[in-house]
Amino acid sequence: MAATRNVMRAVRVFEFGGPEVLKLQSDVLVPVPKENQVLIKVHACGVNPVETYIRSGTYARKPALPYTPGSDVAGVIESVGEHVTAFKKGDRVFTLETLSGGYAEYAVAAANRVFPLSDKLDFRQGAAIGVPYFTAYRALFQKGCAKAGESVLVHGASGGVGLAACQIARACGLKVLGTAGTEEGMNVILRNGAHQAFNHRDPNYIERIKACTGPGGVDIIIEMLSNVNLDADLQLLSCAGRVAVVGCRGRIEINPRDTMSKESSIIGVSLFLATEEERHECATAVLDGIEAGWLKPVVGLEYPLEKVAKAHEDIICSSGARGKMVLLL
Repeated sequence: MAATRNVMRAVRVFEFGGPEVLKLQSDVLVPVPKENQVLIKVHACGVNPVETYIRSGTYARKPALPYTPGSDVAGVIESVGEHVTAFKKGDRVFTLETLSGGYAEYAVAAANRVFPLSDKLDFRQGAAIGVPYFTAYRALFQKGCAKAGESVLVHGASGGVGLAACQIARACGLKVLGTAGTEEGMNVILRNGAHQAFNHRDPNYIERIKACTGPGGVDIIIEMLSNVNLDADLQLLSCAGRVAVVGCRGRIEINPRDTMSKESSIIGVSLFLATEEERHECATAVLDGIEAGWLKPVVGLEYPLEKVAKAHEDIICSSGARGKMVLLL
């Protein structure tokens, strides 16, 4: 308990670099929640690709060193700071972000970034909600302006954000197409909202998607690897179609004429830039989805905290995602 322990295990990053810079330490002070903050005993923490970009030092947003990574925590309230009335010790919760870092036994978060975790979901699933589902909702509706009856292609649909996008889009009345890199991944996305699945390792998969959508094309593409797919995405869009760029690992050359011929749009998506009002909208949709039962996070690979470097390596280099990657504590 925090009352009898003042140190904890936590992952610390002292310099930007490869996965080897993630250092597990056992003598990190347990943070103390301040006004409008809560302290959470962490049971699971999600691993997101963006955390590997930040760790490497190549991301636009760089934390001050040293720091502890991790946003998507699920666990139990250990204590609360002044003026916190929404939560009490013992409550099951999940977070959208943390202040002290989630790769740790305890984490402090602002109370307005913490949400009740339904008894329908376990802690592993709770750690798969925050960044993936809020990002997917933002990409589909706040940036992609999705409407019921439209079609959406989720490129890289078997990962955390991709599966969230499939579930949300299906629940909201869109026709959902998804790609994955393995047969298992394709089966996962079909079980989680996709009407049809395509293997993006198939050299003819673009033609297969075109055959499925017909001459009209697809209205929205949720893109996880735009440095590979963006040029081809523009060929798949309908008139006034939109590509929502969620992920990118490098540069790509496109022909801007491809946007002119259909008046299509390429839209960047960053959850970090969401306003308070937009976050509240995301939270409302997510919590309603949990209550209604269609929001069911799929947990993929699981790692103990000691294997955090392996998790960071695998999330970038694995042959194909099958759900959300989590650290277990």
